Amino acid sequence: MSEQRGPEQHGPEEPSASDCADYLEQIVYFIDNELAEADCDAVRTHLDSCNPCLEKYDLQRTVKSVVARSCSETAPEEVRARVLLRLREVQVRITGA
Repeated sequence: MSEQRGPEQHGPEEPSASDCADYLEQIVYFIDNELAEADCDAVRTHLDSCNPCLEKYDLQRTVKSVVARSCSETAPEEVRARVLLRLREVQVRITGA
């Protein structure tokens, strides 16, 4: 086949900013495996052809990994108690307003 693009693909060679915005919204769900397989395939295809989105995907995946590792630790009891106290103070202010 002499064409590089299949009949199911259309539009300009480069993805538009609108296309990228749509895919970037889906990246979080893609990373969490919360998309239907057809949507996953579309995101993979887009990432294969769009370096800026691929870089953002890699960044999101890295951040998510770092946060997951950080969240596996338990805060010291003193820190937990201070945070809970501040939360209660904020709740009292909100309900009193």
